[in-house]
Amino acid sequence: MSAHGIPDYHRRIVDDELDDLLTGLSAVSIEGPKGVGKTATALERAGSVHQLDDDGQRQVVHADPSRLTTSTEPILIDEWQRMPSSWDLVRRAVDDDSSPGRFLLTGSAEPAGAQTHTGAGRIVPVRMRPLSLAERGIPTSVSLSDLLAGTRPPIGGTTDVRLDRYVIEILSGGFPGMRHLAARSLRAQLDGYLARVIDREFPEQGVSVRRPDTLHAWMRAYAAATATTASFETIRDAATPGTGNKPAISTTLPWRDILSRLWLLDPVRAWLPTNNKLKELSSADKHHLADPALAARLLNVTARSLTSAGQTDPSVPRDGTFLGALFESLVALNLRVYGQAAEAEVRHLRTHRGEHEVDFIVTTDGGGVVGVEVKLSTTVSDHDVKHLRWLHDRIGDQLLDAVVITTGTDAYRRSDGIAVVPAALLGP
Repeated sequence: MSAHGIPDYHRRIVDDELDDLLTGLSAVSIEGPKGVGKTATALERAGSVHQLDDDGQRQVVHADPSRLTTSTEPILIDEWQRMPSSWDLVRRAVDDDSSPGRFLLTGSAEPAGAQTHTGAGRIVPVRMRPLSLAERGIPTSVSLSDLLAGTRPPIGGTTDVRLDRYVIEILSGGFPGMRHLAARSLRAQLDGYLARVIDREFPEQGVSVRRPDTLHAWMRAYAAATATTASFETIRDAATPGTGNKPAISTTLPWRDILSRLWLLDPVRAWLPTNNKLKELSSADKHHLADPALAARLLNVTARSLTSAGQTDPSVPRDGTFLGALFESLVALNLRVYGQAAEAEVRHLRTHRGEHEVDFIVTTDGGGVVGVEVKLSTTVSDHDVKHLRWLHDRIGDQLLDAVVITTGTDAYRRSDGIAVVPAALLGP
């Protein structure tokens, strides 16, 4: 821990990646939504700190910009977007001296209209997401990295995590600063988080929201579309049912772009392999927010309403229940955190007409993939694995492994070789 570190800091999975990168790279930018712990993680390795969201510190740096690049290294520039010129100051400093481990930058968005250089080759981005289940202290027994190795490792382990715990984890979310809060306080904190996005973050991005209620309704509709590939027209219509005066696409697209720049929208891209073994694949994104707790709060759902399989309002067409969608979103968060540690990417697969769909495709640089299906169930039938079998028929040995993530208690391999893994037991 550095002199600036937090005494009770709990090491994150991304810490290993940062430590590896800083032994060879001069500057790293930690990116992600507010509240995921970027600053705390950066402080663990900072030699000096410039907090640019502090008016006093920002004025000092404006008066003497050289302070940003001549402090004790590694130099942490926190909330760099509050002084956009800091990005270019770091870039030029790296041009002059590319010694490893010089700079850490953290930020929750690039400011609107900032004419910053991309930083390519000088400032390397690292994504940070909310806490995965493993980072919340839940013991794991199955490694995603081992599955990606293609050796079909033995699968085992037992968990006492049941559906009610998954519901708690969905509603509690993975923002470290909110994990200790009681239910009512947590709801108030999440409400405040979302209100700040509309009241402060949008104006800071250069967009004046003349109708906050309409933007909030659009965000609710996007939350209702979690784990679907619903079109943005469908989301817009769900946000304004029965009204003829719907917001124009030219209005809603900037909303989507700003929420993406704030790292609050975290869609899963479609897997579109370059070979011709798979044809007629959809290129539509699958919608997810940065944390399923945000989706749950936007729709004001509770543990009781989720487990009773009631309809959400607004309603977006989907297969299955909204709890199933939020469980899939929780699995998406885990896969992305673990996949990033293994230098893998997470995609999804769906044919144009929906005949075949695999919830997640975890891809490696070598071209191999792990297919992952998510089932809100404790058991797995032959019907549940039909799309994984179809995928194996199409791509053969390119399918390194196949997994069904469940709410069950035991991890094992079926007789057909497909792994069955409770969500709580999957780790990096």
